[in-house]
Amino acid sequence: MVGIWNIVLTLPVGFLILSYVKLLWTRSRYPPGPFPLPLLGSLWWVGLRLSPDSLAKITKKYGSMCTVWIAHYPIIILSGYQTVKEGLINHSEELLDRPLTHFAVEAFNRKGIGFTNGHIWKEQRRFGIVTMRNLGLGKQGMEYQIEEEARRLVEAFSQKKGEPFVPSLLISNAISSLISVVSFGYRFSYEDVMFRKLMDGVDTMAQFSVSFFHVLYDFFPWLMKYLPGPHKDALTFMQEALSFAKEEIKKHKECQDPHEPQDFIDFYLIQMEKSKGDPKSTFSEDNLAQSILDLFAAGTETTSSTLQWALLFMVAYPNIQERVYKEMEYVFGSSHSICYQDRKKLPYTNAVIHEVQRAKYILPVGVPRRCSKELKMLGFHIPKKTLVVTDLNSVLSDPKHWDTPGEFNPNNFLDKEGNFITKEEFLPFGAGARACLGEQMARMELFLFFTHLLRAFKFQLPEGEKEISQEPVIGLSMHPQPYKLCAIPRSIL
Repeated sequence: MVGIWNIVLTLPVGFLILSYVKLLWTRSRYPPGPFPLPLLGSLWWVGLRLSPDSLAKITKKYGSMCTVWIAHYPIIILSGYQTVKEGLINHSEELLDRPLTHFAVEAFNRKGIGFTNGHIWKEQRRFGIVTMRNLGLGKQGMEYQIEEEARRLVEAFSQKKGEPFVPSLLISNAISSLISVVSFGYRFSYEDVMFRKLMDGVDTMAQFSVSFFHVLYDFFPWLMKYLPGPHKDALTFMQEALSFAKEEIKKHKECQDPHEPQDFIDFYLIQMEKSKGDPKSTFSEDNLAQSILDLFAAGTETTSSTLQWALLFMVAYPNIQERVYKEMEYVFGSSHSICYQDRKKLPYTNAVIHEVQRAKYILPVGVPRRCSKELKMLGFHIPKKTLVVTDLNSVLSDPKHWDTPGEFNPNNFLDKEGNFITKEEFLPFGAGARACLGEQMARMELFLFFTHLLRAFKFQLPEGEKEISQEPVIGLSMHPQPYKLCAIPRSIL
């Protein structure tokens, strides 16, 4: 009996030793990084969560391309503009894939756009790009819808009558309403029970994705499937959100006009019909339902957080706020309605919006990639399936390319004559084949919401408050800490 127990204990210990020896042997072929310990990998040096601070600490010591080990799994970190450009643009084909964790496979079932690879991803993304472009056309196109929602948000702010309020929920509701119009063709009431379930499902998945339980699930999927915990809640919310999307698809099928598609679902159903005889087609109701959730997940929190930062900065820098207002008044007066094309006539305002995105990039790290094939880059040989993380914060604060990287300064986007300048180092939407699908919509939202709000109100701190925190809350995104402001109507100033 003693001999059996010795074998039972010796086998796993021997396996761990062999795995660690293999790690040390393969480590020499990867970019440099903190020395990995058994089981812990580099976590003893980095901490439990990758953040802008931890990434900056790593790259300062080990260079712009380095390796962090999570247990015996390597993660390649790309930092600084030149290195990120080399990876995402010059090696775009090799870095096409997303890493699919055990939980991601269980939750998303390899459907949609955000968590798929290969032929499914290519076909779904290509369709998404074309459809988003089509939805932007016409008198009732995307810009018109954004302007309508911006006016609604101005009205919601007006109802506060200059009293202190927290703007985050109103902004988030406005952004989610827009994605609802794009996806379903109409707005939902913010109180709609099923719509709130959809948004709660998206929020729950976002929170769970950066939790310790997500890590546990990916290391012990066979065990976690049978244990209670937040992973069960996240999967339940996901199923409820998918059920909501599928119910909307059913409604569209019942009253669809194939000659006049109005929204994402309409265009998708037409494509499904066209592709019926193609055995390689990936167009299905399951992929459509997941693509809808992907649109909400990718588009709500990111744009909402950026607008919250924009208002926070206007309160923190009242001189910049006043200059934005005066530029709009000087160019257009009080009666002219601003459209997206007008950004070319408002260089300072445009620079302020870009500087918000640069100074407060809303993701702790770029969305991870996985090598779809062997990668040879900057003298290193990276095997297929290796995880790669881009530090886009380092690109947007690279002192080699920005005059005042650590300060909020709209002059980063202006020349000496005050003209707006486009900078290739400005990569808040990523780059390469996996760049943000909704970039054009997000740009329009930020410009139109910001200008409508700044023309209508003067934003300031509530009476008695002297400053507003610029330290972010770090989760899946980096949004501001909850804050209150007063929106004083310009009409009474």
